[in-house]
Amino acid sequence: MKEEFYQYIQQLQDTITKGLEDIDGKAKFQQDLWERPEGGGGRTRVIENGDVFEKGGVNISAVHGPLPVAMQKYFNVGDVDFYACGLSLVLHPTNPMVPTVHANWRYFEMYDKEGTVVRSWFGGGQDLTPYYLFDEDATHFHTVCKTACDKHNANFYPQYKKQCDEYFWNAHRDEGRGIGGLFFDRLEATEEMSMEQWYNFVTEVGNSFLGAYLPIVERRKDLPYGEAHRTWQEIRRGRYVEFNLVHDKGTLFGLKTNGRMESILMSLPPHVQWVYDHHPEEGSWEEKLLKVLAKPVDWVE
Repeated sequence: MKEEFYQYIQQLQDTITKGLEDIDGKAKFQQDLWERPEGGGGRTRVIENGDVFEKGGVNISAVHGPLPVAMQKYFNVGDVDFYACGLSLVLHPTNPMVPTVHANWRYFEMYDKEGTVVRSWFGGGQDLTPYYLFDEDATHFHTVCKTACDKHNANFYPQYKKQCDEYFWNAHRDEGRGIGGLFFDRLEATEEMSMEQWYNFVTEVGNSFLGAYLPIVERRKDLPYGEAHRTWQEIRRGRYVEFNLVHDKGTLFGLKTNGRMESILMSLPPHVQWVYDHHPEEGSWEEKLLKVLAKPVDWVE
């Protein structure tokens, strides 16, 4: 399974980076191959200063070795070895009318000292963080997510949409990071779902990503904007940074397993503001976004 999934994310990285380069029209991804001293490595691809994308990364990694003590406590296991591979992406567009997007799809195994797999699971998802909210964009993104889920189980979309709303919640701000999408973790074999079936589901979601995001980019990338729009975008980016550094489990896992720092922190935007006690004008477009972030919305039936 791990070889099959690693081959898949390599191909998916190629597909996604090409699609993003095509819509940007200017910038190209720069590739960086790296190795982890304890075992494994990755292929980081970063795009910067394009016509559409101010900064973004589409990274794959496959790391292995003894599970660090901090993660043993987190997973409530003893001295085991692990293997983890996945693709993680974050894209920060220049135009505030284009939303930031995040996605990842991953596979994890743990072994005893004889090398026997004792646990394995899939995880991942995709979510959208707009700065200026267009309802049709939110509906489109969630419709694509639901369509991918419904091919496998009608219960998956409402379940994983709810988990996404709960996970990407900035508890210290009491607001959502964005308008959600899908989030799933610990997808282990059960009587109802084999690991092969989970593989088919997770790859279905991965394959849906470009169709969920690129039509939104195409609609918004040439809309006019001014300095005030950029200021709001940078203030909201600050909330994005707060979530990633305070709450995100993926960031924690990377730091605790001696992951590559540049790749882990690739998700941070290049220009951010923290304005003391900032509140948008009543009735403004900016306030509309905050009202939506205060309580998750059902974007599709």
